[in-house]
Amino acid sequence: MSQYNKELRLGIDTGGTYTDAALLDSSDNIVAHGKALTTQNNLATGIHNVLEQLPAAAMTHIRLVSLSTTLATNAVVEERGAPVGLILAGYNPKQMEQSNLVTAIRNGQFTLIAGSHDAIGNETAPLRIDNIPEILKDWQTKVSAIGISGIFSVRNPTHEIRLKNLVENHIDLPITCGYELASLLDAPRRAVTVAINASLIPFISELIKAVHKILKEHNVKCPLMIVKGDGSLIPADIALKRPIETVMSGPAASIVGACHLQKTKNSIVADMGGTTTDIAIITNGKINLSDQETIIGDWHPMVETIKLVSIGLGADSEARYQGGIGLAIGPRRVVPMSLLGNLYPHVNDILEAQLEKTSTARTNRFVLRHHATEEQITNFTPTERQLWEQLDNEPIELEAIKNKDREQAKAIGMMMRKGIVIYSGFTPSDAAHILEYTNHWSTETAHIGAKLWGKQMRQIYGWGAFDFNNPKEIAQLIHAKMIKQIIEALIQSSIQNKKYFRKPAERKFIIELISEFVMKKMEDTKNMFSINFSDDLHLVAVGAPSHLYYPNVSNILGITYCPTPHADIANAVGAVVGTIIQKARITISQPVTGQYRVFQKTGPINFSKLNEAINFAKTQAKERAFLQAQESGAIDIEVYTTENYISVTPDDLSENIFFECLITGIATGRPCLA
Repeated sequence: MSQYNKELRLGIDTGGTYTDAALLDSSDNIVAHGKALTTQNNLATGIHNVLEQLPAAAMTHIRLVSLSTTLATNAVVEERGAPVGLILAGYNPKQMEQSNLVTAIRNGQFTLIAGSHDAIGNETAPLRIDNIPEILKDWQTKVSAIGISGIFSVRNPTHEIRLKNLVENHIDLPITCGYELASLLDAPRRAVTVAINASLIPFISELIKAVHKILKEHNVKCPLMIVKGDGSLIPADIALKRPIETVMSGPAASIVGACHLQKTKNSIVADMGGTTTDIAIITNGKINLSDQETIIGDWHPMVETIKLVSIGLGADSEARYQGGIGLAIGPRRVVPMSLLGNLYPHVNDILEAQLEKTSTARTNRFVLRHHATEEQITNFTPTERQLWEQLDNEPIELEAIKNKDREQAKAIGMMMRKGIVIYSGFTPSDAAHILEYTNHWSTETAHIGAKLWGKQMRQIYGWGAFDFNNPKEIAQLIHAKMIKQIIEALIQSSIQNKKYFRKPAERKFIIELISEFVMKKMEDTKNMFSINFSDDLHLVAVGAPSHLYYPNVSNILGITYCPTPHADIANAVGAVVGTIIQKARITISQPVTGQYRVFQKTGPINFSKLNEAINFAKTQAKERAFLQAQESGAIDIEVYTTENYISVTPDDLSENIFFECLITGIATGRPCLA
């Protein structure tokens, strides 16, 4: 009899640097796990490599596979994504500018058209769609996804629904609508969310397709689930239709996994990967959710996720010079020099030759394949196609291409901005190799890279009092800066968790002030005044590089550090221990005295009595949530509703006047195993 005769569940996480897998039995014991480099240019290869590390005999006993990914979050932080065609009904140019929508569409296209509703769902301007077919024809080869957002569409989605139907008849691309994403007002922010999520659809779609292919090759025949941003699970077939729900999937899985592996009541949970650090506050053993306060890089999307702060700080973040600051790390991810040398040992000779020359901004820079969607590959220019094929064999030295072929250099710059290629650079991972904290890649290349980086800082920027021929001194400098930025991130997440310092400039000043004070107190042990975290707070750190930094961080901050078993695969564990949770939200308002309007997905409906409107909304919300959970493959479903009332108190101290109510139907259940 096979030792794997129990029902097994497989969790997979495809991150920016590593692809992880964890195999759990019915008692949640980890029976096997694996880790392989993520192959950005072909995600299937990394997934295949990690599954090859698991026992072949276990494959036929797998009853559920669940996938999480940090790819979407990393793309948002690094401002990458597929180009989007954005249709905005009722918006004006000022709203476009204020919400930075031009950046959000990722070198895409947009159009503003007439058509709008008001806050109580009444049409205030008819929808003008005469020119949409011609616009879509022009966009056919310029965008990879379509986003649609209308003013007050959450109160009446009919304009967005009409536009979606029209677009589906003229262009075969994924479509994201604002009313599908959110139930809250704030049209500009909702439009940004639509644009960002639409830009991520091709990435998530290709990942899901790759997983299906590899599972079939490994004879794994069972449901495939995807982790949503709130940590719950959704079937892959639904995620392919609504992949926007997988945004923040990777960070959510890591936080869920950390809480599963290290059960602490009150803690700061930090997940550090190659690209980002994601931080959540756990209070009384509960993970907090938010659709208002999730921050990803410079963006504030309107999607419900685990309440966390996500910043562009990982072990593969670029160490660089920043004017007015000096040394900075991140947010851009690069291929570490040590990894570059491990994959392509011949680059050491090229790098040694660079040491003999005057530094330029391109020193240390090699170009490697990153990720391209099928649409992007189809639309490559001849030069881009030539470069893409060349990069399949080996990386390209940027300095050499700059001097030899300006057309290719220009194409590389465009491919870089689209996230199709990635540069090499000096990183905290390289510093850790030099300091002998780790040795999984090429320490020799890390040493050469440190010398080149130090020389570059001195000759180009006139910065640095270090000896650039001393790699260890440079590595210590970067390691210390990494710890300082982690401390700032933890302080930021703690302040962010409260209602203080809402203004970004004010918050930034306070974070820097507290961080500076905390770092300085290490030099002076006779402080009369100190700033500390709560005594009952624990620090839980997960992710492959976390052990390099967080023990020191906890000592500086005076927080109890909790070493977590299997911390390096917490993301894969979290991917498979989650439950299915579906929510349906319905708003009720009182547009005129004595009339109560219920806003549904199909449009508003009026009632003359509040209790009738509330009962109707509750019934509808529970039915929708139950059906959504059932469609998501849940069993043992439990459904309940929550109510959030907003009332207005008149100046004459008379009885409160009902203004609005949000009814939420919540259905929870376990995923059904094959």
